[in-house]
Amino acid sequence: MVNKPHDTLRALAIASQALGFILIITLETLMGNAARPWQGLTLALMVACALVLALMRLYRRNKARKALDRRLADADDDDDAP
Repeated sequence: MVNKPHDTLRALAIASQALGFILIITLETLMGNAARPWQGLTLALMVACALVLALMRLYRRNKARKALDRRLADADDDDDAP
């Protein structure tokens, strides 16, 4: 079995969503119906955070793919040299 390295972005995404839901429930408990605008703001921040983390993940994946392509191209160039 191969151990995968720890995925920091996934951990941040899970933690931010958990924190957001805890905050939404806490606001409802403490403020009742007056919490609605704050809950909406919390939900908007959760969505924004998820979007930023998804874009960071895409950026890292594309950066790694480009680095791999460069290494493969360099290896092909080395094979062609006499």
